[in-house]
Amino acid sequence: MTTSPSANDAKSWIQTFTGKQFFPLNPRPEDLDIRDIAHALSLQCRFNGHCLHFYSVAEHSVRVSEWLPAELSLWGLLHDAAEAYLGDVVRPLKGQLPNYNRIEKQLLQVVAERFELDWPMPDEVAVADTRLLAAEARDIMAPPPAPWELMGLEPLPMPIEPWSAAVAERRFIERFDALTV
Repeated sequence: MTTSPSANDAKSWIQTFTGKQFFPLNPRPEDLDIRDIAHALSLQCRFNGHCLHFYSVAEHSVRVSEWLPAELSLWGLLHDAAEAYLGDVVRPLKGQLPNYNRIEKQLLQVVAERFELDWPMPDEVAVADTRLLAAEARDIMAPPPAPWELMGLEPLPMPIEPWSAAVAERRFIERFDALTV
C-alpha cells in the first residue's frame, strides 16, 4: 500500500481499483496505474449520464487518440486521465471551479511526467476532443434545445456506437499497450 505524509488523514486519499491509496491533492507519478485509469474511466459516463446510451470517458479517450497523429495519440488517450481520480465535471461547472481546475492541471502534469508526455498538453488534443464532442452531440445525445458551443469545428466523421464498460476498458488498455511498445 502506498503511503504519504498525510496518510493518517482518512479524508485525504481515495482507494483505487487496484487497491492503491491515492492522494488527489498530492499526486505522485509512481501512484498512477494505467489499470486504475482504464477501469475508472470505463465506468464513468460522459455528459453526467445525460446521453441516450451509456458512453464512457474511456471510449471517448480511445476515440480521441485514434484521430490524432501518432506522436499525439498517447496524449489523446490520456487527456482525461485526471478524471479517473477526480471524477468528470461538466464543462459549464469547470469554469466556475478554479480550485478544481488547478487540481486537475496539477494531476495532468503528473500524468505527463508518469507517461513521459510533453507538457503542456498540445492544442491539437483539445481540437480533436472538441471535434469528437461535436460527433457525440450528433450521435449519442437527444436533439439539442440550443446550439452547442463547438468553436466552429466540424464533428469527426465516424458514427459513434457506444461500447460496454468492459469493452471500453479492454480497448483503452489495448490502445495504451499499442502506443507504448
